[in-house]
Amino acid sequence: MKQSVFFAILIIVWLTGCSHLPGANTPSAEQLLRVPYVSSVDQLKRDYFVYLPRGYETQTDKKWPVILFLHGNGERGNGLDELDYVISHGPLYEAWIQKKDLPFIIISPQLHMFTMGKVPYIANRTRAKIPLRLAEGVPAYEPFFATPQLMETGEDIKDMSAVAPLLPMGWEQVEQDLLRLIGHVQKNYRTDTQRLYLTGLSYGGFGTWYMASKHPDLFAAAVPVVGWGHPDLMAPIAKANLPVWAFAGGRDTAVPKKFFYAGINKLEELGDSEVLFTVHEDLGHDAWKRIYASKDLYDWLLAHQKK
Repeated sequence: MKQSVFFAILIIVWLTGCSHLPGANTPSAEQLLRVPYVSSVDQLKRDYFVYLPRGYETQTDKKWPVILFLHGNGERGNGLDELDYVISHGPLYEAWIQKKDLPFIIISPQLHMFTMGKVPYIANRTRAKIPLRLAEGVPAYEPFFATPQLMETGEDIKDMSAVAPLLPMGWEQVEQDLLRLIGHVQKNYRTDTQRLYLTGLSYGGFGTWYMASKHPDLFAAAVPVVGWGHPDLMAPIAKANLPVWAFAGGRDTAVPKKFFYAGINKLEELGDSEVLFTVHEDLGHDAWKRIYASKDLYDWLLAHQKK
């Protein structure tokens, strides 16, 4: 009898010890997947990135918030051997390269080249500029663009009737692809459909305004970064009462802050109850580096779900 009690105690001690062994309760590592699809634009095969956060494989009962990220003009490509350019900036850079524990599934497609292949900063780019995930530690952030000009208030443009609502050959060209990618991720991964977020920088900021205007009921919140929204796009966003946090760089010469005010004021005028606008007065076009590195942005997203 005493021997059987001894062995019972030994088994309990062994099982208790196992629960504290390294790896027993360790969340699964983050993953960066390449998912194939066929674009409706040209019927060609492409890939897009799906980032699965730390703990996705081990927290099997959890449904995860999703971010759709739209990159800037310089990261366009064929969606195959050029897809890695997409990692250069934004939430995917923060999660995968800087190894921040962002609790989101991130959808990150690549915009087609269309007619932009001869733009100098695209034509002259090299793969050496693509950031690499280090085995140990993280790389240093690149310095901000030089901004020798003084900070100044400038003037906002109140009449946007003569200004085109979108940049040429932008994300609106692949609207149906984006909807299909969202649908595929929601079907095949454990997602919280009430917490689908939309963000993008520069060209992707314009794309964010466009997608928010066309599908305002799809998203829980939108964050256009260094890309202004035209007043003509605001009515559907306001009708859906979609929370928006827009960002600009005060010294941005590529997308000047003066173009932001008309659209944002229109959004408030039409009754959107949560419109935030932050101008980083000391920074230029690459204000996105500070914006996406900030925990505040991700906390703000997580505070929202579809009404």
